[in-house]
Amino acid sequence: MSLFDWIALFVFVMAWLGYGPLMRLVARRSGSLNLDMLSVRDAWMRAMTHREMRLIDSQLLGHSINSGSFFASTNLLLIAAVAGVLFGGEAAQRGFAAVGAEAVPPRLMEAKLALVLLCLARGFLDFIWALRQLNYTVALIGAAPEVHEEADRVAYGKAVGRVLNPALANFNQGARGYYFALAAAAWLFGPLWLLLGAVLVLALLAWRQLASPAAFAIRQARRLLEQG
Repeated sequence: MSLFDWIALFVFVMAWLGYGPLMRLVARRSGSLNLDMLSVRDAWMRAMTHREMRLIDSQLLGHSINSGSFFASTNLLLIAAVAGVLFGGEAAQRGFAAVGAEAVPPRLMEAKLALVLLCLARGFLDFIWALRQLNYTVALIGAAPEVHEEADRVAYGKAVGRVLNPALANFNQGARGYYFALAAAAWLFGPLWLLLGAVLVLALLAWRQLASPAAFAIRQARRLLEQG
């Protein structure tokens, strides 16, 4: 690996592993889409405790579970495809030369593919854990007692929210794995592309969290919910 490869790889790892802590730090000062969604989901779970028929809540969670299952299945297929190339020997890897990939020693090519595989594998594990937590949330909704004290309703809604919010946080982290896997795949064309991919992915994700139309709309909805 050249010095430029090491620099690009360092920037990529810092962007990949540092995105979450960075967004949490920024959210403390100016807020973020994910932070606003925590309050929205808490409000959802509080509203759930006031409904006699909770079918709509189960249906909404069922949609999230189906989405998570789809992404996890797709992720597994991608892992199998990348692993097939990685362990398929030089013959399987020579095909990248036809699409303009950088000519590098086999060991470095294996390292580049391993980075893509690592991003996908982490995302797959995040999706699996998200699905388990979503199923726990469904059970908690089904077990919600018919309480009459408002304090008990609020307490139970918060308890369910403490399961739902981490579940969807893991779902989001798994989805981000696709972005960083794409940036890692750019390394096949050279370290410059890895560096640009890492920076662009970080900028895109930060924009969606902090300045996208969806972020502004959800922030407004959160304020309305808190005022109510």
